Amino acid sequence: MSNMLIDYYKAIEDSSAKMLEAARQKDWDEVVRYEGACAVLIEQLRFEARQQDLAPEHRKEKARIMQRILRNDAQIRCLAEPWLVQFDHLFEGQPQVMH
Repeated sequence: MSNMLIDYYKAIEDSSAKMLEAARQKDWDEVVRYEGACAVLIEQLRFEARQQDLAPEHRKEKARIMQRILRNDAQIRCLAEPWLVQFDHLFEGQPQVMH
């Protein structure tokens, strides 16, 4: 097995932590960059998960990693909320474009 599934979870957690740090610094371009990295890793994980099973000894570690990722996500959302409100105000009064 060249890439163990747990390594993908660890990489996603690492990107999530970097995304949180960027959000704390109000570096929204970096947040978006790490969000993209997470998306790629998640797709790779989904693909690999079809090919192999998570080793039983990694299941508790996966649960802990997922909890940390969810906490990071919640903190990022709290930090981004004021920015998103400000972003929404930029488009108030703009005509809506229908596609």
